[in-house]
Amino acid sequence: MKKRCLLTILLGGCVVMSSLAQITFSGKVINAETGLPVRGANVRLEQTTIGCATNSKGEFKLKNVKDGEYTLRASCLDYSPLRLKVSKDKTNLLIKLQKTPINLDQVVVTGTGTHHRLKDSPVPVEVMSSEEIKKAGITDFQTAMTMLQPSLSFSTNAMGSYLMMNGLSNKYVLILINGKKLTGDTANNIDLSRIDMNSVKRIEVLKGAASALYGSDAIAGVINIITDQPKNLLTVTSNTHLEKYGQFTQGVTADVTTNKFGSYTSYRRQQSNGWRQNPLDEDGNVTDKVSSLAFDANVINQKFIFKPTDKLSLHTEGGFYDRLTDRPIAGYNYNLKYQSYNLGVGAKYLFSHSSYIDFNVSNDNYHSGYKYLTESGKYQIGDKKTVKKQHYYNANLKGVFRHSKAFKSVVGLEYINEQLNRESASVDKHVYTGAVYVQEEIKLLQDLQAIVGGRYVHHQEAGNSFTPKASLMYKLGNFNIRASYAGGFRAPGLDELYYYMHSRKTITVGSTDLKAEKSQYGSLNVEYVSSRFTASATAYINQVDDMINSRTTLLSAMSAEERQAIIDQATAVFGAQEITGLKKYKEYRNLDKALVKGFDTNLTAYLGYGFTLGGGYSFAYARGKDQDGNWTNINRSIRHTGSVTANWVHAWNSYKLNINLNGRVQSKRYYLVSGADDSAPGFGLWNLNTRHTFDCGKSFIVEPGFGVNNIFDYKDSRPYGSNYSSLTPGRTLYVSLLLKFRQ
Repeated sequence: MKKRCLLTILLGGCVVMSSLAQITFSGKVINAETGLPVRGANVRLEQTTIGCATNSKGEFKLKNVKDGEYTLRASCLDYSPLRLKVSKDKTNLLIKLQKTPINLDQVVVTGTGTHHRLKDSPVPVEVMSSEEIKKAGITDFQTAMTMLQPSLSFSTNAMGSYLMMNGLSNKYVLILINGKKLTGDTANNIDLSRIDMNSVKRIEVLKGAASALYGSDAIAGVINIITDQPKNLLTVTSNTHLEKYGQFTQGVTADVTTNKFGSYTSYRRQQSNGWRQNPLDEDGNVTDKVSSLAFDANVINQKFIFKPTDKLSLHTEGGFYDRLTDRPIAGYNYNLKYQSYNLGVGAKYLFSHSSYIDFNVSNDNYHSGYKYLTESGKYQIGDKKTVKKQHYYNANLKGVFRHSKAFKSVVGLEYINEQLNRESASVDKHVYTGAVYVQEEIKLLQDLQAIVGGRYVHHQEAGNSFTPKASLMYKLGNFNIRASYAGGFRAPGLDELYYYMHSRKTITVGSTDLKAEKSQYGSLNVEYVSSRFTASATAYINQVDDMINSRTTLLSAMSAEERQAIIDQATAVFGAQEITGLKKYKEYRNLDKALVKGFDTNLTAYLGYGFTLGGGYSFAYARGKDQDGNWTNINRSIRHTGSVTANWVHAWNSYKLNINLNGRVQSKRYYLVSGADDSAPGFGLWNLNTRHTFDCGKSFIVEPGFGVNNIFDYKDSRPYGSNYSSLTPGRTLYVSLLLKFRQ
C-alpha cells in the first residue's frame, strides 16, 4: 500500500513538473535570396501573446514557453510571412523569408472588428502602410489622404479642412485612432492637425455605411488610424521636415518594450508662416487677409501597456494638443486657438488567440477660442476667450468568441455621453447614447464566407435606431468577389439639437425634434490578387434620408404672431439692443436626402528590377434633393478623381535609394452659394521624392530625403474669398532627415 502511494505521488509530481516545464525557441531570420539577416522581423507563436522582433543580426529568442506544440510565424514588411511547426527546445532555427514587392498578408481590423489578412477580409478595406507614406515624403494626414486616396478630397478654408468621402461630407465620415473616435471640430470640420503621422503604422479606409459596427457618423465610411508599437527593447526616432514658407515638422518617438511592459511616447511640432494666393479680394481691393494661415501646433501622446500574464494585458494612454494661428493684425481682430486632451484605460483578456474580451473607457476633450490681437469690447490685446467646449465619454465592452473554424461571434455594449458648451450660443447641454451590437462571421464553404450583424441604438433625443449589415465573400482562384449591404445612421449633433445663436441679423435655432439620418448602402467588389499584381473594382450606391440641414426664413414673410414670438425669445436671451435689425430666422430640420452612385478602381503592380506602379480612380455621382424637391450636385463633391504612384528602390550594401513619384488629378469641385456657381476648377498635383537610407552599424539608421512638391507649379491664384481648388503655394523644395536607433 505504501509503495502504491509513493508511486502515485511520484507520478503526480512528474505530471506537475511536466506541466510546468518551459522551453525556448531561438534562431535567426534571413533573406532567402541573399542570406543577409532580416532586422525587425516579427516572430510570434500563434494563438499566444509570445513574440519578439529580430535584432540587427536577425536573431530572436522566445523564452519561458510552456512545453507543447506551436505554430511559429515570422513576418516582415516587404517579405512573405512563413509558418512552421515547432516543439521541444529549438535553439538553431533558420528561417528564410522570401522578398515580395506586394504585401498580401497585411492584417486589418476595420470592417469586421476582428483581425483578418487583407486578402481574406470579407469586407473590402484599403490600406496605406507607414512605408508607403514615408516613401511619398508625406508628413501630415491631409496630404496622405489627398495623394494616396482618390475617393477622399479636401476643401480648405480659414476654419479648417473640410473632408469629403465618395460625395458625402465630413460629418458622415468617422475618424478613429486605434478604434477610438476622434472628436473636436472647428466650424464642423474635424481638426486633423491632432493626428501625429510619426507614430502611424497604417491607415485603414472602409468605404460605405458601417454603423452596425461603429455607430453614428459612419454613413460615408470609416478611417481608422493604427499607431505603431515597436517590439524592440528600445526604439528612438527623430523625423525632421523643412519646406518653403517656414513649413517645418519635427517628430520624436521613444518606445521601450519588455516581455511585460511597454511605453510608447511621441511628440510632434508643426508650424508654417502661411501665404496668400492673391493680394486682391473678389472686389479688386487689396487685402491683408491670407488664404493659408500661419500657425504652430504641438501634439504629445503617451501609452503604457502592462501584461501581468500571457492572457491579460492592461493599458492606459493620454494625449495633449494645442494649436494657435498667427493672423496679420491688419486683417483680423483675433487669432484662433485650439486645445485638447484625452485619456483612456482598457483591459484585454485572451481565452485563446481568437477569443477574447476587450474593455475600454476613453474621454476626449476639445476647446476652441480666440486670442485677441486688438481691443474688442471688453477684451484687451492678449486676452483669451473660450468659444466652444466639447467633451466625449465612451465605454465599450466587446467580446470576440470563436466557436469553431466555421463560426466567430462579436458581441458588444457601448455607452456614449457627449457634452457641448457654447456660452455665446446659449448652449450647455449633454446627450447620451446606449447601444448593443452583434456580428457573426460564418465560413459556409472552403472558399465562401459571410458576415451578418446589426446594432440597436437608443439616443436620448432621436430615439431608437437599428442598423443591419451583411457581407458575402467568395474566393475563385486568384479572384475575390465581395457583396455588401449595410444600413447607416447619424444621430443629430448637439449644435443641431440645441443651437441658439445670433449672428449677422440672423437667429439660428436647433431642434430636439430632429430624427436620426439614415442610409442604405450596397456594394459589389471584385479583386484579383497575385504576388506581383493586385487590382480591384468596387461599384456602390448610397442613399441617405432625413438629412439634417438648415432652412432660412425672412421674418417679413412670417405672420405677425410668429415674428413677435421669435423677437421676444431673442430679446430675452441676447437683449433688445443686440438684435436690432434682425431679418432672418434659421432652423435645423430633417429636410434633404442624397443619392450617391459611383465606383472605385485600384491597382498595384511590381514591374521588376525594383519598380512598383500603383494608382486608383474614383467616380462619384453625388446628388442631393432639398425641401423644394430640387436635385442638385452636393456641395464640395467631385465627379472624377485619380491618383498615380510610381516607386523605384535599390540597395547597394548598406545604402538604399528610394525614388517616388506620386500625383493626383481631379475634376472641378461643385459649389453653389445662394444659387450662384462658385465651383472650384479641376487641377493636378505631382510630387517627386527621394530617400537615402544609410545603415550605420547594428542599431542606427540615417535617412535623409530631398524632393519637389507640386512639380508643375500649379497655383489657384484667384482673388481672396474664392472657393479655392487647392491652397498649394506653387512649387516648393523640401529636405528631411530621419534618425532611428533601436536596440
